[in-house]
Amino acid sequence: MNSLIRIIGIDPGLRRTGWGVIETLGNSLRFVASGTVTSDDKADLASRLCQLHDGLSEVLHIHKPDEAAVEQTFVNKDAVATLKLGQARGIAMLVPARAGLPVAEYAPNAVKKAVIGVGHGEKQQIHMMLKVLMPKAQFIGNDAADALAIAICHAHHMGGARARLKIASL
Repeated sequence: MNSLIRIIGIDPGLRRTGWGVIETLGNSLRFVASGTVTSDDKADLASRLCQLHDGLSEVLHIHKPDEAAVEQTFVNKDAVATLKLGQARGIAMLVPARAGLPVAEYAPNAVKKAVIGVGHGEKQQIHMMLKVLMPKAQFIGNDAADALAIAICHAHHMGGARARLKIASL
């Protein structure tokens, strides 16, 4: 028997952390909400991390997800930017973990493959497939769209894991 599961996908960033909440029941997906938590560019790093923490905490309080999924950090040529992104990602993992949620991590290519069928693709392809998979989905900007894609990726991986568990128990 399938049960309704609410998933929050989080696309971490120091300036903008995208979030998207979906519900999954079996193979069906339903859009719940999406948005972006922002931090003040002029504030010091610790204050910006607090802003992300408080914003994500409020989103979790409002939408009450059952599980969370976060995109893994990619390493780029700018080591300072990568470290800052890693700190924002730490907040993105800490908030749901402190709320008692299981937190899964997915590589960017795994997210794209789950949503558009291939591991490399353009943002527009993700936006288009989000509308196909969830026609009522509303998102403003790439961060919220990416977060919804991360949530969908988690839903697909959960479904496969449940099928494997069901087969193993037979």
